[in-house]
Amino acid sequence: MITAVTLAELSVGPLVAANPQEQAIRQMRLQQVEADFQPLPFDAAAARSFGRVAASLRRGGRKPNARTYDAMIAAIAIANDLPLFTCNPSNFDAIDGLDLRRIPHPDGLSE
Repeated sequence: MITAVTLAELSVGPLVAANPQEQAIRQMRLQQVEADFQPLPFDAAAARSFGRVAASLRRGGRKPNARTYDAMIAAIAIANDLPLFTCNPSNFDAIDGLDLRRIPHPDGLSE
């Protein structure tokens, strides 16, 4: 599964690519993700979870506005009682109740 917010973030990639080759690579990845994953919506349950996520971030000294997309993704995971798999675990620091699982970056990059 993938969140609809993550899919929205990925949809920007091909549109802002620096060159046609990178645009093609990003478009191919986007299309593969769309084919492989069912998007989880940001629904009413996720909206309620978002409030708790934003409060956790504030208590942890982070600004929720700077991490809005990540906070929405975390809220969807929490609302659906699912773990969140990410290559960027530091983006989700200080979020109470989030089952966070680090995975390696597909391009071998590290955070």
